[in-house]
Amino acid sequence: MTDRIHAPAQRPHRHHWRRDVVELAALFCAVAVADAIANLVVHGPRGPILLVASAVALLVTAAFHTWWARRHSHAPPPSTAPPGDPAPSAATTGTTATSGGTATATATTALWRMRTTVRDQPGSLAVLCTALARHGVDILTLQTHPLPEGGTVDEFLLRAPQQLPSADLTRAVARAGGHSTWIERADAHDLVDTPTRLLGLATRTALDAAELPLALRQLLGRCTIHSIPATTLSGRPNSGADAPVEGVLEATVMRLRDPSGGAITIERPYLPFTPTEFARARALVELDARLGPRVPRSQDVLTLPEGNEITVRRADGSDLAAARAMHDRCSERTLALRYHGPVADADRYLGHLLSPRFGRTLAATTASGKLVALGHLLWDGDETEVALLIEDDWQRRGIGTELLSRLVAMAVEAGCDSVYAVTQAANTGMVAAMRGLGLPLDYQIEEGTLVITARLEAAPAGSRLPYGLPLGLPYEHQAPRRPH
Repeated sequence: MTDRIHAPAQRPHRHHWRRDVVELAALFCAVAVADAIANLVVHGPRGPILLVASAVALLVTAAFHTWWARRHSHAPPPSTAPPGDPAPSAATTGTTATSGGTATATATTALWRMRTTVRDQPGSLAVLCTALARHGVDILTLQTHPLPEGGTVDEFLLRAPQQLPSADLTRAVARAGGHSTWIERADAHDLVDTPTRLLGLATRTALDAAELPLALRQLLGRCTIHSIPATTLSGRPNSGADAPVEGVLEATVMRLRDPSGGAITIERPYLPFTPTEFARARALVELDARLGPRVPRSQDVLTLPEGNEITVRRADGSDLAAARAMHDRCSERTLALRYHGPVADADRYLGHLLSPRFGRTLAATTASGKLVALGHLLWDGDETEVALLIEDDWQRRGIGTELLSRLVAMAVEAGCDSVYAVTQAANTGMVAAMRGLGLPLDYQIEEGTLVITARLEAAPAGSRLPYGLPLGLPYEHQAPRRPH
């Protein structure tokens, strides 16, 4: 039900004859007074003097009114700051620019993320803010990270004049007492406040176990993440995979226990981690450990050109038995084209490939639930590999093209610049599927195999990310690069 508020009805206007009589009488009086003044000025002995005196009186009255209005104005006073304090910015006072003003500010300013260490004493932050204000720098957000040995790491999001170089900012901060300063360009995504960003990362991690390394990457900025399995592919214990439950923080290296087994090592050589960042990262890992294995279960049902229906969904460790059964049905040639190595060792790679820590895997199943194809998107340091394995009886039916297009869409959403496929020239199906992407391709021979690289900067901006997968960034893993 919608409440309606009705305005009171207006009464019809009635014309009164008394009002006309009063207005007419006032008009006659005004004419009579004007006639008397005219006779006095024209025929009186001091008519010109009277006119000059009237003009002077009017000027004095106007000047007095102007002075009185300025002294007793009801408008709010302009914002002032004590000497030495920076003037409040638009971000701190809560003012909002209009659309035209925003466009002008965007065109003449630049966003910077800056981190510096200051002494932990009263007034040190005020001195730093004053130095930034002298250069016309607006502080949009500020985070403080106390250090156990004393001092504080202050992290700023700044809006500075476009023509102001980063070197000038760094020198100004150094003169104000800041040291170990780090600065880089920011964008509009950094305007999200820290609590909101942390809640978003926690939500992504809760929905998908594969998001933990990517959430850590986005939380800590540019860093290298090594996911170290508990055992090697040969079954031996992996060195460096015995991180304690509480984790280890050593300046630019952070080691956390991986809930799925092994350890996660995070390195950021250019900037030491703070205890606050370590606590946030450990909280995400603890959340992942408490929720246990999980993968989004959304799926797509596709109809092949021949009329058969297949289901494409995310795969994980629970599909290990079905993947091994598919291996048993594949010919030695198919396995050799996929793994580029001894066919008898192919089963050892499945646990690694299906782990969400090392990438994304898509599975294609028939209407009866039989797994007939796997598509892998694997993080390989700064590069990203795509790989396909399709059962012999289901090849040349369009399944590889469908899987590959979805893997590339996932790579685009993850922020990858390119993807590569390692195959052989005899694998015409994989070569045709890569060419079918419609992307610029580079071909090179590496260790007797064909490496096809697709550059993703030409990919459509509206690429769809299937199966409810959130955004992420690639990370490194300690596992053999070849074969995948």
